[in-house]
Amino acid sequence: MMEMQGRRRDGIAWMRTTPQAWAQDSFLAVHNHWHLALFHLGVDEIDDVLALFDEAVFGRAPGLVFDFIDMSALLWRLHLRGIDTGERWQAVADRWAPMAGRSLYAFSDMHAMMAFAATGRTAQMRNLIDAQEMALAGEGDNAGFIAEVGRAATRAIAAFGEGDYASTVRLLRPIRHVSHRFGGSHAQRDIIDLTLIEAAQRDGQRALAEALRAERAFAKPEPDAPRVRSA
Repeated sequence: MMEMQGRRRDGIAWMRTTPQAWAQDSFLAVHNHWHLALFHLGVDEIDDVLALFDEAVFGRAPGLVFDFIDMSALLWRLHLRGIDTGERWQAVADRWAPMAGRSLYAFSDMHAMMAFAATGRTAQMRNLIDAQEMALAGEGDNAGFIAEVGRAATRAIAAFGEGDYASTVRLLRPIRHVSHRFGGSHAQRDIIDLTLIEAAQRDGQRALAEALRAERAFAKPEPDAPRVRSA
């Protein structure tokens, strides 16, 4: 809630002073550390973000896909801002690699693609897209998730990784308001808008990028942003 309200300092203060409430013996400990990292990212404390990734998000993860999603989601936010993360992406892509040939959940596919795209693993990117097409032809909930959101989202991430920002914009614009259909929280799905804005900016679609930023500012106030005093 505080993340989507832009209350980053409040979030940091609460989480740093009450770790016993959310970190100890919790199935969600890794994910909660991810939220803490987002708070720090929101106020440009990149060293803290990387430390949390190394120590808690990647370092303590027991190997669940749920945790891999947090790893990709955090590094992708840094990637969008052009921040060097060293060899961290390679380690995350290694975690995802065994799953490149199958699609079990479209929301996971999008995050796996982030790791493959960021590391230039074109074979695994292709395998994942092919796996989605096979799943799309089948039955079950995942076929619906792929058809409604996942196919476009995963291909958009691949396009971004290949520098095809126009395709990223084209694929993400129609799904941004229906992305809840393939799961994730508001904070997790925010990655779609962040990617869309950055792709529009890089493609020279500045009017679109500014309009999306203005919409974002209206929906998500930034109380932690520096305030400009009038003369």
